[in-house]
Amino acid sequence: MRSAFDFSPFRRSTVGFDRLFDMLENSTLGQGGENYPPFDLIKLGDNDFRIELAVAGFKPDELDITAQQNVLVVSGRKRDETDDKGNNYIYRGIATRSFERRFALADHIQVKGADMKDGLLSIELVREIPESMKPKTISIGNQPAARQTVEAEAGPAARQTVEAEAEHA
Repeated sequence: MRSAFDFSPFRRSTVGFDRLFDMLENSTLGQGGENYPPFDLIKLGDNDFRIELAVAGFKPDELDITAQQNVLVVSGRKRDETDDKGNNYIYRGIATRSFERRFALADHIQVKGADMKDGLLSIELVREIPESMKPKTISIGNQPAARQTVEAEAGPAARQTVEAEAEHA
């Protein structure tokens, strides 16, 4: 199944964006019944994010968080508890079924940590752009460059000062 939008003109004029277009075209595949557990995506800052999943009834040792290349997988497996307490449920509305939730992560998104409180699993994410990929000023010719400040697109926290001195030959 493909999306209603045709990305082929963009594919012809771009280099290295194949994975992005594949994700957009296939975004509707495999999401038919994937609605458990409910979650929130929160942007905390320019480079900080949080995913909160409602995992009521699960203990921390029954949850598994795996960060692979550009994919975060959160899964839960409830142990077989055969009503040791002797409860006879008339209606059981708190889901205890196993689940696996996948989140596609952009490049350079790293998982900082996870915490569980009041039935919410919070996963902290941060965008860490490598130093080699941040913008820098390049001097032209043999003229010594003056002190220049370059502000990276990642936000005010990523400001850096580049001093370039050209050697006289």
